[in-house]
Amino acid sequence: MSDTVKSNAVPTSTPASTRAITTGGRLNASAGRTRKKLSRPWASVASIIIAFLWTIPTLGLFISSFRPRDDIQSSGWWEFFLNPQVTGENYVDVLQSGTTQLTMIESFVNSIAITIPATIVPLMVASMAAYAFAWIDFKGRNFLFIFIFALQIVPIQMALVPLLSTFSRGLNLFGLQITLPLGASGGYAQVWLAHSMFALPLAIYLLHNFMSEIPGEIIEAARVDGASRGQIFFRIVLPLTMPAIASVAIFQFLWVWNDLLVALVFADGGAAPITKLLAEITGTRGNDWYLLTAGAFVSIIVPLIVFFALQRYFVRGLLAGSTKG
Repeated sequence: MSDTVKSNAVPTSTPASTRAITTGGRLNASAGRTRKKLSRPWASVASIIIAFLWTIPTLGLFISSFRPRDDIQSSGWWEFFLNPQVTGENYVDVLQSGTTQLTMIESFVNSIAITIPATIVPLMVASMAAYAFAWIDFKGRNFLFIFIFALQIVPIQMALVPLLSTFSRGLNLFGLQITLPLGASGGYAQVWLAHSMFALPLAIYLLHNFMSEIPGEIIEAARVDGASRGQIFFRIVLPLTMPAIASVAIFQFLWVWNDLLVALVFADGGAAPITKLLAEITGTRGNDWYLLTAGAFVSIIVPLIVFFALQRYFVRGLLAGSTKG
């Protein structure tokens, strides 16, 4: 009789974090269905064709970066196989090139100093905002979310003049006047702010869509266990949303690293990134355009490292966010 009573007893509730891990498998259900579709033969063939078409110009650029200047300017890269001549002068010239204020290596460091904070800051703000829009009911939530969504269609060019005017006068935050060193050596603050503001609308929208897919039972179970909103966000929502955060981080990192428009306006002088110097090493009339073959591969070293380091999360994020249900 005691055994029967024990078998019919209600099991002890497990912590919300444990249930989140268990129930979080539902988020991978749609990803599994999408993965099956993408693993079909026709999808594999299409992927191989796309990869082949993308690799050909990349291979040609890589081969050209090791060819002598006269060969690059007089013949196509495919003629390298008929008359192979290899030189490293292009990379030497690129690494030694620069302006009166900084060298290519210094601009490479500037790109890292600009890109990392300009990726981390908007992700931190966007993740918290997306959680609030998805799971916190407050007055005006829908109107504010629509307003943020609509900001995606505002061209960046429209914000350049107001931002430049604001940065030149300085920022007044809670009575504290902050002056941003435009054009000064190490003046990264205005570039961080510009990239963060331009990234927030899309990042909030993408992360909100992913967070809203989390089963409500997980959030309710955490609330029943007495978890605060901060605990729910850091211990449940963030771990489940990490694939989407990694995907947005890769996109933001690549956008900032390859950006030239914001760099031309806000990153002047000793704070110029590598994209700005790549545009200048070709000469005033583009006579040294052949140096771009080597400069292009110098500039993609860090993005390749970031992409391959986060590739697993990137693919999971794309698959998990590809379908609903």
